[in-house]
Amino acid sequence: MIVAKYWDGLPLHRQSSILARDGVEIDRSTLADWIGHGAWWLEPLRDRIQAYVMSRDVLWTDDTPIKVLAPGRGKTKEARIWCYGHDPATWGSNAPPAMLYCYSADRKGERPRTHLEHYAGWLHADAYRGYEALYDGKDGGPSPIRPVACMAHARRYFFDVYATQPAPLAEEAVARIGLLYDIEREIRGLSPERRLAVRQARAVPILKDFHAWAIAQKARVSGKYALGRAFNYALARWDRLCAYTLDGRLSIDNNFSERCLRNIAVTRKNFLFLGSDRGGERAAIFYTLLTTAALNGLNPERWMADVLDRLARGHPINRIDELLPWNWSVDPEQQTA
Repeated sequence: MIVAKYWDGLPLHRQSSILARDGVEIDRSTLADWIGHGAWWLEPLRDRIQAYVMSRDVLWTDDTPIKVLAPGRGKTKEARIWCYGHDPATWGSNAPPAMLYCYSADRKGERPRTHLEHYAGWLHADAYRGYEALYDGKDGGPSPIRPVACMAHARRYFFDVYATQPAPLAEEAVARIGLLYDIEREIRGLSPERRLAVRQARAVPILKDFHAWAIAQKARVSGKYALGRAFNYALARWDRLCAYTLDGRLSIDNNFSERCLRNIAVTRKNFLFLGSDRGGERAAIFYTLLTTAALNGLNPERWMADVLDRLARGHPINRIDELLPWNWSVDPEQQTA
């Protein structure tokens, strides 16, 4: 039921109808109770994934809207699902990937600040203003969080202009950024040291030329037009866009976190809205576990079914780490059976 709803996008009322066709009458409210019990059993695993993610010093973050029923109003409100992920395969590491999801009833800037209250390291993020306070150090000192902006976002502004009208400047900007992506495809999976050396030798000169060219072109284009706004967007964030050249573990863009939000974007179209804020918190638990299992090469349903079975049979809480996706192995008794 959990995997069908949160991974495959099958709402509970639809699952109830499917079961009824086979002569199994289970009311939607009963399925909802099962979902709640599943979240209770699995929350300690989510907490362990959260601790692991927040201990990494390179993260990717993003957020996406999700509708939630507003109590007593008969209407829905727009809440958010935030994600915070770690993708070490980018630089050839064998450390486990993971993705943490957090629910909030709104998109206030205090939400990511609360989620990342104790975090220190690099943060790949888009230009959402709510992140800005994360980069301001306390008492005049440097912030423990260092921003990495998304080149894909900068490219998108130029590409949108190029795709809708003849614009040689936009075409050239896209081509220049494309050279940077060509380098990234070549060095994906290499060691941080090798990636850093290649970027310093090849990407940095391209970026310097692009910066000088962009400043010159900006003077020719009004900021009232889409092309002018594209130049303004890139130049206003230039240091953050170039930050990925400072550390071989960093990425040129924030696409990892965007990819990990796509499944939510698909499934929310099917179940339309969540029933409550508590339902949003449960959804974040399940998205965390299912996505992290998939990132580690597991069949999410097989892994979750086995984990729930072991927990129900009394798996010790002080050995909960054994059930994490990157530590999990099939129960020998079940494998024999």
